[in-house]
Amino acid sequence: MSESRVLIIDHDAERAHAHAAILQFIDYRAVHVDSVAEIPLADHRPQDWLAILLGHETQWDRLEQFVDWLRRDRYHPPVLVLQPYLEMARERLGLDESALLTLETPVKYSQLNELLRRAGLLRMDRQAAATRRSGPTGNSTAIRRVRQMIAQVAPFDSTVMITGESGTGKEVAARAVHDQSARRDQPFVAVNCGAIPSELLESELFGHEKGAFTGAITARKGRFEMADGGTLFLDEIGDMALPMQVKILRVLQERTFERVGGTRSQRCNVRIIAATHRNLEDAIIKGSFREDLYYRLNVFPIEMPPLRERLEDLPMLMDDLAKAMERNGHGQAALTADAVHALRAYHWPDNVRELSNLFERLAVLHPGRQVSAAELPRQYRGVAAGTATASAQAPAPKPAPVYNDCVVLPQSAEAPVAQRLGSQLPPEGVNLKDHIEAIEIDLIKQALDKSDGVVAHAAKLLNTRRTTLVEKLRKYGLSRDLQDDDPLDGPQNESVGRARQS
Repeated sequence: MSESRVLIIDHDAERAHAHAAILQFIDYRAVHVDSVAEIPLADHRPQDWLAILLGHETQWDRLEQFVDWLRRDRYHPPVLVLQPYLEMARERLGLDESALLTLETPVKYSQLNELLRRAGLLRMDRQAAATRRSGPTGNSTAIRRVRQMIAQVAPFDSTVMITGESGTGKEVAARAVHDQSARRDQPFVAVNCGAIPSELLESELFGHEKGAFTGAITARKGRFEMADGGTLFLDEIGDMALPMQVKILRVLQERTFERVGGTRSQRCNVRIIAATHRNLEDAIIKGSFREDLYYRLNVFPIEMPPLRERLEDLPMLMDDLAKAMERNGHGQAALTADAVHALRAYHWPDNVRELSNLFERLAVLHPGRQVSAAELPRQYRGVAAGTATASAQAPAPKPAPVYNDCVVLPQSAEAPVAQRLGSQLPPEGVNLKDHIEAIEIDLIKQALDKSDGVVAHAAKLLNTRRTTLVEKLRKYGLSRDLQDDDPLDGPQNESVGRARQS
């Protein structure tokens, strides 16, 4: 059966025979060749093998051609490389870490069996893609764990807290919890707590009576009433103001609420799922989030992994996005193998949402045809060429001064941060949080200095949003003390004073 076949490429016949015996013992069929030159590619397809075990190859040029042939299939099997040949394989083959896996020598049965088991699960998931249950797409260890946790908590009415970076699919996970629960036939109501002004959020959640405030010409139901019997998803709850947090806490405790301007308490029968991209434990320390509310919400936590940590899920995500766009009439988007390979090397700061936006853009720019790596937007094509060009154009560094036969290394603002802070772990250990904050503060100071204190320009240098940088300036006290009405909150004033020395 092709599902259990493993291709062994190794010039060492004795070692290959030993590996074949191990594979046979764990019910896999081994196919051994001394070199890829022996494989008639015209008679095969990449899916003929569950995995490829790579040892000593004498013809690396032919091996590179073989890997290029493999990459034509975005679902090509993983390459398991014996440890002594790993560095050469990384240098010559150009496969990313999710497709090029290390196999320790001597080969351990447990490690080999686990890697092949994962490859088998990946193939099974691809074959069953059309019938997958709702939830995050992918077959990585992290996503399988998320789906398992969703399946465990869905039958219960426990409050769920979903955390993760922006764009990782927190609402997808929340909907999966709802869809697999007994409330699936009742409403799923989502509200973004960070997108609604604090003075309007109470009315939005609890509703209001006629005449409760200027403009309230009729009574209106709130989200709690709309979600009665179903699920209420409180997205970005970390952005909720403290006075509103108190009222949410009361609803969670008493399961009753009152409309704005009303006097009658109403009972609510809703399941609460909350989500945030913020670190709420840090927010508690800073006093911006209530500790008692945190523990009320954090009954069953689920953390969504960032896309850069599950790049092996990219092909499945791309297929799902392409099908979704076609269903919605947005056209078709397809990528060549080299384009998929280029996207595997990208860091995806906005995660799955960024991938979705990219696919929609490609469907508009290149309707009905495959997109190659050269046609991708510049930032997705890879950084190797740009880095090489920048290195070639950079001026040669000035020699360091020498005093008494000792070279003195400059500690200027232009020196690498890791060099100035030290990259070696001291014997007594280090406070990782403080160390990372020191790096972040140093980079922010450099960016502000290079941009003459213009926040928007500094944010561009740091590849972050202006509002995020403003928050960090307040957090680290790098600007003057800012009040709620500080000009930094408005677009009309983009400058701050020079960073204070900390």
